[in-house]
Amino acid sequence: MAKTSPGEFVRQIRQETSKVTWPTRKEAGITTVMVFIMVTLAAIFFFLVDQVLSFGVRMVLGIGG
Repeated sequence: MAKTSPGEFVRQIRQETSKVTWPTRKEAGITTVMVFIMVTLAAIFFFLVDQVLSFGVRMVLGIGG
């Protein structure tokens, strides 16, 4: 593997970052909101599954009613 100088390395980094398609402010905002919505839905889903499984275990073991 060939060694590159620090200056060449920085030039390569700048060249690669110029190829990146950066999201607009609006796209970043929409994506952020969608992530929060999906996290909330996943949290509700896992909470409900946990409650159902907890109820089932309590009924099988006979503790809780």
